Amino acid sequence: MQGLTDLLGMRVFERVVSLGSLTAAAEDLGLSLGAVSKRLTNFEQRLGTQLIHRSTRKLSVSDEGRSLYQHIRRILDEVDEAEESLRNQKSQLSGSLKITVPTSFGQRHLLPALSEFSQRYPQIRLQLLFSDELKDLIEEGIDVAIRYGELPDSRLVARKLLTNRRVLCASPDYLQQFGYPTSIDDLVKHRCIVMGHHVETEWRFAEHKVHIHGYMACNDGEACHRLALQGVGVVMKSYWDVADDLNSGRLVQVLPQFAIIEAPINLVYLRSQDLAPRVKMFVEYLVSEMAEIDRQPLLSGQSLGD
Repeated sequence: MQGLTDLLGMRVFERVVSLGSLTAAAEDLGLSLGAVSKRLTNFEQRLGTQLIHRSTRKLSVSDEGRSLYQHIRRILDEVDEAEESLRNQKSQLSGSLKITVPTSFGQRHLLPALSEFSQRYPQIRLQLLFSDELKDLIEEGIDVAIRYGELPDSRLVARKLLTNRRVLCASPDYLQQFGYPTSIDDLVKHRCIVMGHHVETEWRFAEHKVHIHGYMACNDGEACHRLALQGVGVVMKSYWDVADDLNSGRLVQVLPQFAIIEAPINLVYLRSQDLAPRVKMFVEYLVSEMAEIDRQPLLSGQSLGD
């Protein structure tokens, strides 16, 4: 019955019966008399039966209405109990939550999500470590880490946040000066910006890999991004980091016909049967938030070599 999916309709009906009038129900619910009357009528229409007989002098509950009233009372009591339990759970979530996250991902995606999280759970104190270095969660007392790629450490649990499609890109000025690579092998002739401590690295594609002797190495992803924007060279970046620049033309995708092996962005925490409630809540919250981003389509005009 469609009417029994109408929670507000059920609550209006219950208040009208319990208080004996539409006016009293409207005052109790903080609604206008017209809104209560309309909601009650819609509720009856969805159920296909008249629950309350109205006259200018009084209201009377039909036999169907009296039977339904008892069921609705139990439903609303369970809903109220569930809401109260949730409020109590939120009020009990407290303590500190230490999070480490790559700099560019943290600034672009984590900070907006944390704004709403901190409003929902004001008793949780957040400590953010922005770093592209891998931190030891046990040694540094970190509750949650956001990392790229697979996990070599069996002590950790990973929950996928984003698919992390990656692209090669460079500025229009760089490409005008040094030309467009037409094959993966052409990359060895170009000025490549390498993420990490060493200029030697390997860029892996779906069916190819190429050894890169970088023109410049940097251990900060956001700095690599800025170097590419300034025309220093070709960089490999997460699509989510450079999407706005690709769409605006500040960066141009290089070799889009060659798919790059993905390194998923994971939410990582220690494997434990006694995970703190605040950590559990944060994990579920962030996984849900990032799922919305992951479902967003690629920006118009951008191919990832699919």
